[in-house]
Amino acid sequence: MTGNRVLTFQGPMKLEIKTIDYPKLEDPRGRKIEHGVIIKLVSTNICGSDQHIYHGRFEVPQGMVMGHENTGEVVEVGRDVERIEKGDLVSVPFNVSCGRCRNCKERHTDACENSYVNDLVNCGAYGFNLGGWQGGQADYMLVPYADWNLLKFPDRDQAMEKILDLTLLSDILPTGYHGCIEAGVRTGSTVYIAGAGPVGRCAAASARLLGASCIIVADRLRERLDLVKKCGYETVDTTSATPVPDQIEAILGEREVDAGVDCVGLEAHGYGEEDRDEHSEAVINVLFDIVRAGGAMGIPGIYTNLDPGAPKTDMAKKGELPLAFSKAWIKSPKLTGGQAPVMHYNRDLMMAILWDRMPYLREVANTEVISLEDAPAAYKTFSDGSPKKFVIDPHNMLKKAA
Repeated sequence: MTGNRVLTFQGPMKLEIKTIDYPKLEDPRGRKIEHGVIIKLVSTNICGSDQHIYHGRFEVPQGMVMGHENTGEVVEVGRDVERIEKGDLVSVPFNVSCGRCRNCKERHTDACENSYVNDLVNCGAYGFNLGGWQGGQADYMLVPYADWNLLKFPDRDQAMEKILDLTLLSDILPTGYHGCIEAGVRTGSTVYIAGAGPVGRCAAASARLLGASCIIVADRLRERLDLVKKCGYETVDTTSATPVPDQIEAILGEREVDAGVDCVGLEAHGYGEEDRDEHSEAVINVLFDIVRAGGAMGIPGIYTNLDPGAPKTDMAKKGELPLAFSKAWIKSPKLTGGQAPVMHYNRDLMMAILWDRMPYLREVANTEVISLEDAPAAYKTFSDGSPKKFVIDPHNMLKKAA
């Protein structure tokens, strides 16, 4: 192997395909790691979280390889790897975790104590400037702690038949599911999901799998709302002059829901016709308003401690949000934020897919397969509000499978 095509960040709204060296079994410090593998990317998706990087809202170094939603075929195995073999088809959780520290042993793989290389963060993720791990929007990538991190698909042929569903296991499906779990979604729950992007749509599918009754998805973009409506969910238009609680009441007969999920994060916008400017705190404050007393909120949407591209105020640029917490406190809410611990859920969700318990997942995900060369243009299309979920096919393996 002599080269590796990769999609690199060169600055806000600027991505370039470059060819770099084929990856080595080395960590970001350059230390040899025999517990790792090299995978050939079968699919690697463009995520809404990638958009925060693309917009210059989440700081990353110039030249970083993008991509944290990765599925691949193992092509090289370190000496200490025992359970993963060449040829295995695997899903790669976007969290980099060691399986050895206290947090990993307690299934908090989103906060691994050994996956980062400095004291600025306490977690690792591919293509995210979290631990220095390069992303997988590429031909090949390194995965450390392979026996621990990788989810092996039990049957390769069966997996390739469902690969456009299984490719969602690396992030957005477990993330949407995690948001629902932390919000307490269960049989009969009424649920408000902020954001009809791919994560929000996976959260809606997860709420359906968990047995929720009324599932309401909110967004400001008509194409996305039309898509989720077509898939059988209720919708709220956040640009409408009608306040969100009034729209919920028109659907549900009451102004509150049991559970709320934030699938937007920073770059959220204000509500109604009079305030469509960006207010990153907008979603959380609406959840404080519309989740019932004693209810819960899952906040898997990304918020960063530094937001250099934030508009308006120094407070926003520091990632500090003016939350209406005093308004919410009286309701005794539960709120859980942060990354989803993908390994907590991915095997169960894989089995649900393989046994057709999520038959409409591909419809609501609305995937479109593209080449690696088409990825920069797809980032722009996604940024403009496309309802598509773009899945990159570096080696034409998805096209061959189809």
